[in-house]
Amino acid sequence: MVSAVSVSVRSLVEFILRSGDIDNRIPAAPDDAMIEGSRMHRRLQKASGPDYEPEVSLSCIYTYPDNPDLRVKVEGRADGIYHGTLPDDPHGEHGTFVDEIKTTYRNLGKMTEPEAVHLAQARCYAYMYMQEHGLGWMYVRMTYVNLDSEDIHYFYERVERNQITEWFDDLMREYGKWAAFTSNWISQRTDSIRTLPFPFAYREGQKELAADVYRTIVHGRKLFLEAPTGTGKTIATLFPSIKAMGEGKAQKIFYLTAKSVGSRVAEDTLEICRSKGLKFKDVCLTAKEKVCVLDRPECNPDACPRAKGHFDRINAAIYDLLTTADNFSRTTIQEYAEKHNVCPFEMSLDMSLFADCVICDYNYVFDPHAYLRRFFAEDAARENYIFLVDEAHNLVDRGRDMYSAAFSIRELNAMSHLLSSKLPTIAEECDRCAAKLSAVRRSMQGEDMAEFSLSSEVYLAFSSEVGILFSTLTEYLERERKKARRRKRKPSKQARELQDQILNFYFDVSHFELISDLFDDHYRIYADSREKDFRMHLACMDPGTNLSFCMDRAVSTILFSATLLPIQYYKQLLGGKPEDYEVYAHSVFDPERRAVVIADDVTSRYSVRGDDMYQKIASAIAASVSGKDGNYMVFFPSYAFLNAVAEIYEKKFCDPKRVTLLRQESGMSEEKRKEFLARFEESSDDHTLIGFCVLGGIFSEGIDLRNDSLIGAVIVGTGVPQICGERELLKKYFDANGENGYNYAYRYPGMNKVLQAAGRVIRTQEDLGVVVLLDDRFLMPAYRFLFPREWREFSVVPADEIGRCVDNFWNEWL
Repeated sequence: MVSAVSVSVRSLVEFILRSGDIDNRIPAAPDDAMIEGSRMHRRLQKASGPDYEPEVSLSCIYTYPDNPDLRVKVEGRADGIYHGTLPDDPHGEHGTFVDEIKTTYRNLGKMTEPEAVHLAQARCYAYMYMQEHGLGWMYVRMTYVNLDSEDIHYFYERVERNQITEWFDDLMREYGKWAAFTSNWISQRTDSIRTLPFPFAYREGQKELAADVYRTIVHGRKLFLEAPTGTGKTIATLFPSIKAMGEGKAQKIFYLTAKSVGSRVAEDTLEICRSKGLKFKDVCLTAKEKVCVLDRPECNPDACPRAKGHFDRINAAIYDLLTTADNFSRTTIQEYAEKHNVCPFEMSLDMSLFADCVICDYNYVFDPHAYLRRFFAEDAARENYIFLVDEAHNLVDRGRDMYSAAFSIRELNAMSHLLSSKLPTIAEECDRCAAKLSAVRRSMQGEDMAEFSLSSEVYLAFSSEVGILFSTLTEYLERERKKARRRKRKPSKQARELQDQILNFYFDVSHFELISDLFDDHYRIYADSREKDFRMHLACMDPGTNLSFCMDRAVSTILFSATLLPIQYYKQLLGGKPEDYEVYAHSVFDPERRAVVIADDVTSRYSVRGDDMYQKIASAIAASVSGKDGNYMVFFPSYAFLNAVAEIYEKKFCDPKRVTLLRQESGMSEEKRKEFLARFEESSDDHTLIGFCVLGGIFSEGIDLRNDSLIGAVIVGTGVPQICGERELLKKYFDANGENGYNYAYRYPGMNKVLQAAGRVIRTQEDLGVVVLLDDRFLMPAYRFLFPREWREFSVVPADEIGRCVDNFWNEWL
């Protein structure tokens, strides 16, 4: 069987020709080619006249002489093809030119030759064009443009057909073993998918749910899926996606999570499928800080021995792991990275090229800085990807954070002070930016509010200064990188620390620059003055447009969560379109096994908070746990509220002989979190464990306490966020756009926290438990409208009747 493997020109040359060190001491400009660079490309192309053909798609099928069944489709897009005599051509020769444009912030006057990988891209385009049009020779022109000065520097190379054919043959020969492995693997994978059975007995409604996912992929849409706990969301989304891959409807799955627990579930599910005969490779991407061999990442050859010569060794490490294992887990990658002395984080990114499923955090697809450029850059090969977005309700706030930016006077002044004697030019630029912010602060004197909106004119004046600062920083870092290459001795610890501070500052500046380019009607500009600091914010109100842009990189996106109500709210803010699908999956749990109790005479409203209400709530909690000994969690709107009630509860209601009270603490370490949860993995019929936790915190979602590990949740308040300037901006923004601003800014986010916390109780079909809601606002129609279908039956009682209500429930079942 003749098979064809596809690879983009950029991926091919970067993978085969890379060498040398990892060195992040001059990071790339923020999304260089996609933002300002793309604009410059278009300007140059338009100015080149009618004989210049821009954005020329080129491809070829390369057949290996020693293996005619192995074929590789190489494809890409040349920036331009020109026919004639270029005015800047020193030879004055008439002919055909392939033009490759690269935008940069570096000093072009000091460039003596083009970057090797850039030139290789242009040569590939020349080869393909000459093959297609039967040319005997042509020119390759490398066009470098400085984005600040708009200076242009050209490099020329005349290539003969025989010469370029030999060069391309050598390149493809190097790629041969990778192409052969990929071709063989795809064949094995496809055959195994055809015979793969659903690995479990179908739960009620699960087969229909999987069919909904499959149809969505086939039609190239998005699906917004509200799937209550127990519906088996992970396998119900992964299985049909894998089946679609087997039929050629997709080449790769990205399983996107907000928390590491979601990654583990996806890995476990794929391992079960492999046990049923599936041939499938997956990689789980872990944050650099968690896998780095140093105490903290310093990705340059002076600081890290693995960074030195990493690219000389990495391909051997990849092939070793690729031909040995199918699950590229964190542990496995660390093992092989140590074996080959390479960076485990960079190795995991490279393994994603060969993985059938990439399991990773949202930011690898949606974050404008961290997204995987090898898949999603403008000039990357366009393939059919499937995005599976787990716990999608989290993506609203994560999206707002990703697409927002801020700058503070304190940060600018600190950097100016640090660099005033060492790098006065950068310090002066910091001072100019700080002066702009200071002028804004003076204009707000006398304002009553700590936060207020700013005009676009004020923002533009500040943004122009930030742009100059960014260019100055970029030029400095480029100079430092060149010095580092020539340096024979490692810099001092003090010098490295200074460089780290400058790099971190650079990242902040570049983020502001990038968000400035995304700024549109979905943003609001505001300032806040707190703790002797003053900050300007570019706040993304509605991330839907930016998220939708990212989702357009996939053939289909499935967004699923146990709490995705109201679904139209999430559909709007997560980039849905009217034609995209919505499904509310049927719950497989017997609603009778969960008691929902609402107290109608307590509240967490600010206006009535005080000792009397805290006493009443403490009493209600005691009543809620009185029906059966076991493990409970109580969720509060804040740490202050939690501690106020805890003090009363411990004094009045907590018998230490039969009740243990744990409190969540702010900023708990990972070890303390594990210790906290480990206490709930044990259960007792003659002792009660109560965890006092914060609603919306680390213990209110993403944890899986099954059976007797948790038998009840008490939720104090409706989860409504505190009133603040940014929330009020959200409210005004959505009011102005014809929506209920209070719902969008306060009620919907708050109620999602409530539903997530309540969802900790019933995790399996055998679970029993109680959910007690302590706030009379839950009886308002606006909140009852947000109750899931499984809460159709609930009891409304005064706080002093809660004990009787939960007693009746437990007596009925036990």
